[in-house]
Amino acid sequence: MPKISIGDAELYYESTGEGQPLLLVPGLGGQGVFWAQQVKDFARDFRVIVHDHRGTGASTHSRIRYSVEQMADDVLRLMDALKIDSAHFAGHSTGGAIGQVIAQDHPQRLKSLVLSATWAGPDPFFRRLFESRRETLLTCGVESYMKASVLMLAPPWWVRANDALLTEQHRQAAAASPPIEVLTSRIDAIVRFDRRARLGEIRTPTLVVVAADDAITPRFFSDELAERIAGAKLVVLESGGHYAPACLPEPYNAQVGAFLRGQIGR
Repeated sequence: MPKISIGDAELYYESTGEGQPLLLVPGLGGQGVFWAQQVKDFARDFRVIVHDHRGTGASTHSRIRYSVEQMADDVLRLMDALKIDSAHFAGHSTGGAIGQVIAQDHPQRLKSLVLSATWAGPDPFFRRLFESRRETLLTCGVESYMKASVLMLAPPWWVRANDALLTEQHRQAAAASPPIEVLTSRIDAIVRFDRRARLGEIRTPTLVVVAADDAITPRFFSDELAERIAGAKLVVLESGGHYAPACLPEPYNAQVGAFLRGQIGR
């Protein structure tokens, strides 16, 4: 498996296709496989790079105090290790929070930015949601956490149609799960994240995309991002839940792919 050192950790990554680099950065689950339905499509025009966040998947399960800023620094160090000066960036959920940090603190590293099902800062809904998910993890364990989480991440119709697939995915994920202290530290990191005050600094060409039935990062978070980032385009998909890239990849890929391809050469 391809891994690369970023100094105090190793990150698992995959690179597919040729062209301008495109980083597809996953959410709280942190595993690049989340983007399986996008890689082949986007690799027709880009060098697509996915990675497992530190603390997830096949990357180092560091016992540190996680933060979104630390996750963004890991992405920048991955880019440095791969000799990528600047790249197109699509970040989903926590990946979108990472994208905001890079766009604000290191804008020269981004050619374009897709903020997918993400948020700029917590509110009472977000705080209560992730406090309850954290409590489930601590009191009931990883398997119960996964079973409960999917009921919020995916639309009911998708869960009904994919019961066997979800059972196997949860079995594999539980077997390879990082320590609970790593998982809870990553949850704490996203609850602390708040970049609302700096949204106006983002000048990178930006697409904000969300599904109308997203129960984790409801549309109002995306409305805020689109309103406060100059020139941002907002796309609201009819369905797909928080996991729209996986649950309904065709409309997602059409919208995100059209935006990204429109940025080539700019």
